[in-house]
Amino acid sequence: MNRGIHAVMPSLKQRCRRVFLAVVLLSMSTAHAALFGDDEARQAILELRTKVDALQVKSAEDLRKANEENAQLNAQLRRSILELASQIEVSRGELARIRGQDEQFARDLTDVQLRQKDLMQSIEDRLKKFEPSKVRVDGLEFVADPAEVRDFDAALATLRKGDFAQAQSLFTDFNRRYPSSGYNPSALFWLGNAQYAQRNYKDAVSNFRALMSASPTHLRAPEALLSIANCQIELKETKGARTTLGELLKTYPQSEAATVGKERLAKLK
Repeated sequence: MNRGIHAVMPSLKQRCRRVFLAVVLLSMSTAHAALFGDDEARQAILELRTKVDALQVKSAEDLRKANEENAQLNAQLRRSILELASQIEVSRGELARIRGQDEQFARDLTDVQLRQKDLMQSIEDRLKKFEPSKVRVDGLEFVADPAEVRDFDAALATLRKGDFAQAQSLFTDFNRRYPSSGYNPSALFWLGNAQYAQRNYKDAVSNFRALMSASPTHLRAPEALLSIANCQIELKETKGARTTLGELLKTYPQSEAATVGKERLAKLK
């Protein structure tokens, strides 16, 4: 726009100068009219006036055109500014939309990650139900399948409730299903106790001796020997009971079972 205005301005200045010179010449011609004849002077003045009028008209037309061009340039500039402002507003809206999409994407990604974490945790928890784990029972630490842990705990809980017949069945089934389990010595001990409670002394002795044979250093071994002696006493096998109690005192002298066995041995004499 400024370039258009600047292009028109030199032309206007030149025409103004011409008008000014024409006026000056007209004045000079009037001053020198006396030097020429009246007709010639009048003719010269009329010609100068005609030229001045033409120049004024031309200058006015040029000024009008310059104003029109200036108005057009201003209008074009306003349209350009409005279009630019509109484009800026559209760009801002698009940027806000993109930012909103990014924020939504970030939230969605966080939700997916949380769901994935929960899913992985759920899978791990389910796998743990089937994976062997370390357990510690009666001083022994070993690896057991979840099914072993479940079945042993169920049998022991049944025994503690006083349902000796059902406990005997559960421990018998346990030893049959898991013959190599680390629970076996403890299962034999509690099976013997369930049988003792039902006065099935001979079977109880068999299971206590199976424990002694399989694991003589087991934590329950001294109690198993004492239980064998108790079964023999119930079976009126006094001699056998004395022998078993003597073995208890000799093999496990520092055990609590040995203290009880010593008292019972004294009563048998």
